[in-house]
Amino acid sequence: MAESIFPADFLWGGAIAANQAEGAYLEGGKGITTVDMIPHGKDRMAVKLGVEKRFALRDDEFYPSHGAIDFYHRYKEDIALMAEMGFTVFRTSIAWSRIFPNGDEQQPNAAGIAFYRDLFSECKKYGIEPLVTLCHFDVPMHLVREYGSWRSRKMVEFFTHYARTCFEAFDGLVKYWLTFNEINIMLHSPFSGAGLVFEKDDNKEQVKYQAAHHELVASALATKIAHEVNPENQVGCMLAGGNFYPYSCRPEDVWAALEKDRENLFFIDVQARGAYPSYARRLFKEKGIVVEMEPGDSDILKDTVDFVSFSYYASRCASADMNDNNSNAANIVKSLKNPYIEASEWGWGIDPLGLRITMNMMYDRYQKPLFLVENGLGAKDVVNEKGEINDDYRISYLREHIKAMGEAIEDGIPVMGYTSWGCIDLVSASTGEMSKRYGFVYVDRDDQGNGTLARTRKKSFHWYKKVIASNGMDLD
Repeated sequence: MAESIFPADFLWGGAIAANQAEGAYLEGGKGITTVDMIPHGKDRMAVKLGVEKRFALRDDEFYPSHGAIDFYHRYKEDIALMAEMGFTVFRTSIAWSRIFPNGDEQQPNAAGIAFYRDLFSECKKYGIEPLVTLCHFDVPMHLVREYGSWRSRKMVEFFTHYARTCFEAFDGLVKYWLTFNEINIMLHSPFSGAGLVFEKDDNKEQVKYQAAHHELVASALATKIAHEVNPENQVGCMLAGGNFYPYSCRPEDVWAALEKDRENLFFIDVQARGAYPSYARRLFKEKGIVVEMEPGDSDILKDTVDFVSFSYYASRCASADMNDNNSNAANIVKSLKNPYIEASEWGWGIDPLGLRITMNMMYDRYQKPLFLVENGLGAKDVVNEKGEINDDYRISYLREHIKAMGEAIEDGIPVMGYTSWGCIDLVSASTGEMSKRYGFVYVDRDDQGNGTLARTRKKSFHWYKKVIASNGMDLD
């Protein structure tokens, strides 16, 4: 039998996030977080963007994160399903407010520590490595109300205390860590990305980039602490990936695409290279931004990540004439519609070659191992009269992207692993819907929170099991 192009120790698995799966939003001593304030429906986007201040829950709204798919109570059943598929890695996140309900306490919540110890131990029982994100779009609301979230330098201290607590409490159970999920999304969705809410006369760019500086300092310090607690720990950054293509070969369009790429890569430039990129000076000057830094910050930033992780769903297009009226609002990162590729039901361009392009660009730029920690197709699944879900469209999407990832490995890029997004159906971060499904496992729950929560294996479940068993050789 021919040898697989995927390394023998390649990690295959899937990914979820605490705030989209756990539910039990006030159980076990958990505090309320930013995502718990984001409703399903017409006001969702205004809250996510930080333009509508939402500091109290309303009786007339549905909040999908409060119940989600009840992973908090059902994780043993769900991890058994992942083990059945052959997972060797499972990406999830720790809800900061389960460990520190307000975010600024000195002593952690013992029930939160116990829950995650049990969860990670369950993974290890099946030989599954947990890959754990410390902050996946959920800042404790107390920190938003009291300190303005990441506007405040105090957040660095709160986050590093939380990070150290996790590294110590879960030492021996977790060795793969990510600091902030899709860190660049704070520029596009400030409240859901970083708990930022804007006042009327704010220079929004100033607020965002000052918050970004605080997160970057916190991430570098957390990376250093992780290595001090256990030198075996590996820490990654996490980018919402996908290159911008110029809409045409007009030089102005090429430049617009380069600027859009830099906007997203700015954070990873710092986390992977250890210093602000040279282009930042002009960017800040033109946007009227003055980032306040403390003495020693530039030394702190030199503690770079061990690997670069990223999500990839779609490529993007940019032109010099791009604006809110002509860009595709389907994704929070604005893009023009690419006429050369098909799109998903939610308007995301399906572009497997774009994944190979993105991976080559990132490895050329950072020279660090890559880890594809989110990739998948959001689609409406139909349960037929036999109770089956024949999601061939999902299999097709994943097959082509796994092939493209294999091509990138052939290109000479070291890739640690692959965790497809939403390996079990969960609440969509972008729309709050359950009907936008990604999983290999169907969860009986609708957009209004109704359903039995029963788990059903989809056709893709059996396909992915075969992919993993063959180390990526059998994609039929």
